[in-house]
Amino acid sequence: MTNGKIAALIGGLVLLVGLGVIINRDEETPQPSIAATSNPALSVSVIRPQLHDMPITLTANGSIAAWQEAIIGAEVGDLRLNAINVQVGDTVKKGQVLAVFSDESVLADVAQTQAILAEAEANLADAKINAERATRLASKALSHQQVDQYLTTEKTANAKMHLAKAQLDSQLLRLKYTKVLASDDGVISSRSATLGAVAAKGQELFRLIRQNRLEWRGEVTAAEMTQLKPGMSVLVEVPNVASITGNVRVLAPTLNEQNRYGLVYVDLPNAVPSGLRTGMFAHGQFQLGSSQVLTVQQDALSLREGFSYVFRLIEQSGDQARVQQVKVQLGRRNGDLMEILSGLNQDERLVAGGASFLADGDYVRVVTP
Repeated sequence: MTNGKIAALIGGLVLLVGLGVIINRDEETPQPSIAATSNPALSVSVIRPQLHDMPITLTANGSIAAWQEAIIGAEVGDLRLNAINVQVGDTVKKGQVLAVFSDESVLADVAQTQAILAEAEANLADAKINAERATRLASKALSHQQVDQYLTTEKTANAKMHLAKAQLDSQLLRLKYTKVLASDDGVISSRSATLGAVAAKGQELFRLIRQNRLEWRGEVTAAEMTQLKPGMSVLVEVPNVASITGNVRVLAPTLNEQNRYGLVYVDLPNAVPSGLRTGMFAHGQFQLGSSQVLTVQQDALSLREGFSYVFRLIEQSGDQARVQQVKVQLGRRNGDLMEILSGLNQDERLVAGGASFLADGDYVRVVTP
C-alpha cells in the first residue's frame, strides 16, 4: 500500500470519528421546555363549553295599532255645531257628550208634531163616538152603507193618529241626536268637528280608540305562521320606549297577495301606560319553547373578517400552553351565552377572555381561579 493511500484512509477515519462525536453531542443536548423558549402573550383563565336550555324564538316586525277604532259621526244633518267638549287625546266614558248641535229648529219641529198628534187624537176620539153611535142605530135610522162610512172614518182617524205619533218619535230622536255621545270607553284619536260648522248627516266628527286598547300586528311568512297559535307569548319591543309581553289573539286567515306575508294580532295589556302609541314600529319575539344546546360565553369569542373564532389550549406544560384558533358557527343568543352549532365539542378547554388579543400559535399563561 502506498503512503498516499494510507494517509487518505487515516484522514477518513478521523473524519468519521469527528462526525460521530458531533452527532452524539447533538443527541445528548436536552430540548428546551415551553417555559424556556416562549414569552406568554397573555394570562388567561380556562372555560369549557356548557350545555344550557336556550329558548327557541321567532322574530318579526310590525306596527302598533288600535284594537278597534270607532268612527263617531253626525246623526242629524243641516244643524250648526254649537259646542265641542273634547279634544284629541282626551279619555272619555261611554255615553259622555262629545259635542252639541243647535236644537232650536228641532224643538220647533217637535212642537209642531205634538200639535198634529193632539189634533189626530181628537179626531180619533170623535170618530170613535160616531162609529159607536152608528153601530147602535144601524137597524133603525141608518143604512149599512152609512154605518160603514163611520167605521171607515174611525179607522182613518186612527191611522192619522199613529202617523202623527211616529212623526213625533222621529223628531224626538232628532232632538236626542243633537247631542253627540261616545259609543264606548276610550281615547279620542282624531277630531274633524269644527265649531260653528253645519254638518251633513253621517259626516265623521271624531275617532275613538275603543277601551284605549292597543295591539301589535306582526308580519310573518307562511312557513313561520304554521309555528304560531293563539295564546302564545310574545315579547314586543319598541326601541328606546318600552318592552312588554303580550299574547297572540288571532292569526290572519289570509296572506297579502303581493308580499306573501300574513298578520299576527297580539294583545298588549297596559300598552298605553308603558308609553306605546299607535303607528310605532315594533320588534317582536315569539316564544316557541326551548332546547338544550352547546354554549360558550360571549367573551370567549373573537370576530375576525366576518367569522367567529375561539382559542383552545393545546400542548400545556406547567402553567403555560399554546393556543389554537378554531372557527365556530354561532346560533342563538341568550344573554351573554352564544349557541355553538359547529366547531367545538363539550370537552374543549378554551380561553375565557381576551381572545381578540391572541393569534394562532401564541403561548399563554394559564391562571387558576
